Amino acid sequence: MSVRAQANGRTARPPRRRPAARRNPDANSGRIQWDRLGRIAFVALFFILVFSYFSPLYDLAKTYRQAGSTKAELHRVQAENTQLERRVKHVRGESVLRREARRQGLIVPGEQAYVVNGIKR
Repeated sequence: MSVRAQANGRTARPPRRRPAARRNPDANSGRIQWDRLGRIAFVALFFILVFSYFSPLYDLAKTYRQAGSTKAELHRVQAENTQLERRVKHVRGESVLRREARRQGLIVPGEQAYVVNGIKR
């Protein structure tokens, strides 16, 4: 005991015990390593975001390719439409109507129709 402790009438205290040494100081057993968990969560979130962009990008590329073929078909159909419109204008002409009417056996007002039988074509 120290002199001071003896003078005050105190008894000697036993020395403090040091905490037991950890078995493995690198592995904090039972503790959550927030920095590692944060990195893992960030990487997982990054891959989820990248994966979520694949489908829209695929659809965009597919639509772009499809637009080329659709545009070519549009030009083809427009050309066909122009040709058919010209044909309609031609068919509606007076001479074509008269020719078709004659072919079907119609006559112009004031004409007299004759039927000839026995002619081979």
